[in-house]
Amino acid sequence: MDIYGRVDEIRLDERQLCEDLGVSRTPIREALSVLEQEGFVRTIPRRGIVVVRKTKREIVEMITVWAAIESMAARIAATSASAEDIAGLTTLMDAFEEDPTGDLTEYSDANMAFHKAIIRLGDIELMSSLTDTLFIHMRAVRAVTMTQDNRAHRSVADHRAIIAALRARDPDGAERLVRDHTLGLAAHVERHGDFLDTGASPRIFKPSVLGEQ
Repeated sequence: MDIYGRVDEIRLDERQLCEDLGVSRTPIREALSVLEQEGFVRTIPRRGIVVVRKTKREIVEMITVWAAIESMAARIAATSASAEDIAGLTTLMDAFEEDPTGDLTEYSDANMAFHKAIIRLGDIELMSSLTDTLFIHMRAVRAVTMTQDNRAHRSVADHRAIIAALRARDPDGAERLVRDHTLGLAAHVERHGDFLDTGASPRIFKPSVLGEQ
């Protein structure tokens, strides 16, 4: 769901969800109840169920928390992950070596899979459960910002450096690279994320000005 790439209010229709998913209303209502308890949706009288968007400040805080968790997971993974696990990270990036902008939706999905894989390699269940609650917003914001400021190309380069540190069994380097990479997203949102508060469309940078921001 494109939460931050559109400006209109996102409403969820129970009947439509039932038809789309091929289930009865009971599991849909149960799922929506859980989502509301976790702050992802809100029921508004006479308007229905709407998706909750976070403010710029809240998004920056989420990214900062994610950076702390993922960087620690990378530190652990540098000494405990198997060679096969690390090779799996390489496989995620191989298809985007030349031009990740060819299919930004596909790369955005691979990008989030990469970051979730690092957290999983930390092998601490609490890390995974904490980041699961942030995932829907992190994924949506990363998808929007991937179109800006040449971030897709720099993302691939950063991921390659992270993989190299993991292969070298360098916990300090892996932790630092992951932390700096994710905090770079926080800094980008600080500079260019006013649309999160104003409701305006997110800015899409033209190729001619990439890297100038």
